[in-house]
Parts: sequence; structure tokens; C-alpha cells
Amino acid sequence: MLYLWLKAFHIIAVITWFAALFYLPRLFVYHAMADDSISRERFKIMERKLYRGIMTPSMVVTVILGTALLVVNPAWLSMGWMHVKLLLVVVLLGYHHACSRLLKRFAADENQHNHVWYRWFNEAPVLVLVGIVLLVVIKPF
Repeated sequence: MLYLWLKAFHIIAVITWFAALFYLPRLFVYHAMADDSISRERFKIMERKLYRGIMTPSMVVTVILGTALLVVNPAWLSMGWMHVKLLLVVVLLGYHHACSRLLKRFAADENQHNHVWYRWFNEAPVLVLVGIVLLVVIKPF
């Protein structure tokens, strides 16, 4: 029963984290396109609140609950699909950190990229999500 509760809340946290991972870079697209100070300041507030209030807490909960699931099911650690999944989670953590650096650059009015770059940057978590879902459902290794 504990496993099912952990799994349910882990899935909820993952969905919340991915929603933020998809939305924050989209805000960066619009922020990079903004040409007036009122809009830029509004984007700074939105980005900061999303990152600190939703994205980071949901990432922390995702990692804690994922770790708890591995503690309950340690045999998963001997499975190849789990190794690849955990590697993709590390990639997501790096992406999360990259978003933090970009957020700080926008906050300091030091953005170095145009909106097209952010549109491409925004696609990365989609690829990781597809990989993770396929690994978890199909368990190919």
C-alpha cells in the first residue's frame, strides 16, 4: 500500500515539475521578445515565482519520492532501464539548473540569447519526457 501512495504522489510531482519545465522556457521566449520595460519586469516576476514556487519544490518532491520508491523496490537498481531513466533524471536536473542560470541572467538584464534559441531550448524536456515514459512503461533492458 505504501508503494502505491508513493507512486501516486511521485507521478503528481513529476507532472508538476514537467509543467514548470515546459512553461519557464516559454516565458523566456516571450521575455526575450519583450521590447518594453513594463513587460520585462512582469516576466521577471512570473519567472521567479514559477521557478521558486512551483518548479524547484516539485523537483525536490519528485526526487525525494523517486528515492523512496527505490528504497521500497531496491531490485530496480539492478535493471538497465532504471539506469537509463536515472541518467535522464540527471539530465533534467542539469536542465533545471540551466534554467536557474538563465533566470538570473534575465533578472540582471543580461540575457544573451534571442527568442529562437529559447524556442529550441524549450524542446529539450519533451525529448527527456518521451524517453522516461518509454523506459518506465516498456522496460526494454
